[in-house]
Amino acid sequence: MASHEDHAATTGGMDAAYHAHDVLDETSKTAVVGLGAGFFMAAVQNALSRRNVGAFGVFTRGAPVIGLAAAAPAAYTFVSRTTMNLREKDDALAAGLGGFAAGAVIGLPSKRMPIVFALGGLVGGVQTAFRLAGGRLDSFKEEEDEFARKETARRTTRVPVEQTVSEVGEGRGIKPPGYEERRRERIQEKYGFEINPVKATVEGSQ
Repeated sequence: MASHEDHAATTGGMDAAYHAHDVLDETSKTAVVGLGAGFFMAAVQNALSRRNVGAFGVFTRGAPVIGLAAAAPAAYTFVSRTTMNLREKDDALAAGLGGFAAGAVIGLPSKRMPIVFALGGLVGGVQTAFRLAGGRLDSFKEEEDEFARKETARRTTRVPVEQTVSEVGEGRGIKPPGYEERRRERIQEKYGFEINPVKATVEGSQ
């Protein structure tokens, strides 16, 4: 922990904002959400069927859809979050590897390795490009994102007192060592009279 904090301080706080992910917890939550989405798609597919497949057709005919909808996002979350924790970075590489895993899972029903690798590379490439574009579809990272990152790094990084004094200045509650002496000198130079400090001890009468 100490070495990681020192490294973050020397690199300008780039890694200070990173927080480790609970891989199993996030993967299970993603799988549950995907399971619900797959069940919804299977239900719609079952309702639009021209044959009378019955209510249980959602599970019998829609099992592959439900399984892929749960497995693909879970694979993405597991691989990407594991990569983030190992490298202590949330970057495009983690998103690309997670996308490759998700695409490979989608291609598994074909039982053909070229299709598996092709879908994995396609989804991984899309995820990498999306991450490099700042996580949005309209544009790259804006200046506000960089400003927010610097503000986060500033709040999570300790700044030496000397740097604060040099940037903000003395006074207004900021009193570094030697402040009173420098203040008396400034008053004497500006107004022409000397201020004697109050003695902490009182000498007794002879």
